Amino acid sequence: MTMIMQQIRRSRRFFLQTAVSVPFFAGIGAVASETKSEISKSGAIRFQLGLASYTTRKFDRTQTLEICRRAGLKNICLKDFHLKLTSTDEECAAAAQECQRAGINLYGGGVIYMKKPEDVENAFRYAKACGMSTIVGVPDPSVLPLVEKQVQATGIYVAIHNHGPGDKIYPTPESIIDKIKTFDKRIGLCVDVGHTARIGVDVAETFRKYKDRLFDCHIKDETEATPKGQTCICGRGVLDIPGYLVALKEIGYDRIVSFEYEADEKDPLPGLMESVGYIRGVIRML
Repeated sequence: MTMIMQQIRRSRRFFLQTAVSVPFFAGIGAVASETKSEISKSGAIRFQLGLASYTTRKFDRTQTLEICRRAGLKNICLKDFHLKLTSTDEECAAAAQECQRAGINLYGGGVIYMKKPEDVENAFRYAKACGMSTIVGVPDPSVLPLVEKQVQATGIYVAIHNHGPGDKIYPTPESIIDKIKTFDKRIGLCVDVGHTARIGVDVAETFRKYKDRLFDCHIKDETEATPKGQTCICGRGVLDIPGYLVALKEIGYDRIVSFEYEADEKDPLPGLMESVGYIRGVIRML
């Protein structure tokens, strides 16, 4: 594994140089031939790439699906910018059909905040009406018993998202585990790699340590691994992206890794496409 890591790091400059060319072809549909799971040198990668639609918060749902398609991504987690939490069951079903027509799997919704019992009930109604398998959420600890009941009734997973420095409830993945360890094992983590690194926690070791409760992750890069860090194009920041992708491979992670590109909110597509190209380049070396 050390040899693989060295090879990846030596090739970092190559990935940066080629990242532009891969997304370019994605824009004209060449990436549409990607297999369901990502392609790697060893063929052992089990996870898929997706989009967390906070990335496209300044765009409507139709535009968001087009951005997702152009970036060569086939899975999406919709934020309420693109499908309001107050949507009726019929509106949720129509949104799911729109995603299906675009060739994109609407696997989740979020981040969804749940502070009161009625928030929990609505979040699961919404996810069920959309056919989502996962809620990426931030439930208040007081409603976790209700979340557990809904998980058991619906089979929908809940991946709790950590928000790093400044988050008083769930700053780190460990802080989430401490609060959910006695609950149904389908309540777990959405590890945001940026927030996790900015609070000084090792992302790769987090994946290994909590692999049995890892149900989603948000991928990004950061300008620095401190509270002052800002999201940047993958490969241009300081995060050890190859290291945490190796960890995901080692643990056999088989769910979604979604890009949450928070920079350039009015024009996210170029940075997102370069990030996708870089990540796919790293994956192909694993």
